[in-house]
Amino acid sequence: MCLSQQVARHNDRMDNSDIFEGSYNGPGEAKVIELTVEPATAEALAPFGAVIGRDAPVQPVSVDFYKGAVKMSYPARFVCEHPVEVTLAQLDRRPGEVRYMERHFQHTQAFLPLAGKSFIAVMAPPSDSDLPDLSQVRAFRFDGSAGFAMHLGTWHEFPFAVEDGTDLVVLLSSQTGYDLKAKDAVTEEAHGPDLDKKDIVARTGHVFRFELMGVQ
Repeated sequence: MCLSQQVARHNDRMDNSDIFEGSYNGPGEAKVIELTVEPATAEALAPFGAVIGRDAPVQPVSVDFYKGAVKMSYPARFVCEHPVEVTLAQLDRRPGEVRYMERHFQHTQAFLPLAGKSFIAVMAPPSDSDLPDLSQVRAFRFDGSAGFAMHLGTWHEFPFAVEDGTDLVVLLSSQTGYDLKAKDAVTEEAHGPDLDKKDIVARTGHVFRFELMGVQ
């Protein structure tokens, strides 16, 4: 199924027919899937997106006017169907637990760290189904020297800070903000033209956890 068909299908399901059955009373009732935090290398991230940094597998090109002192490279292709917002996310530590995952249909969201602080991103590859493939969910540690841009449709949770006061520049579509505000009062999920945000715990009975202690 192509991306445009996925958009049409999830938009058709934005009424009460999308409300899942059953009840959920907290992560304690869910089956825990432990994630091992692994380094965010370009090779490991390939199914999810592209690294933005000096170690990205692209060749820099000198800018003519500066005698080789300035070089430009193009590590990731950024796509957006709406105006791009340049935002600053100020992160403090929160538990290493993933209940929600979301994907974007209309832009390739990017995260760029400031001040060299590490952070963790939990992602699953784009899928044709209404939910991510739980067996493909992985946790990556970025050491603060590089960021990343996701493929269209990559499932993810918002990055986790390893230490308080971590700042990330987030490049995202203006449509995302509107879609997040359209949160369903019953399911506590959010859906819109760009965004598909699902409660993984309530829908699957699984919660993802990883250990923040010892991650640098």
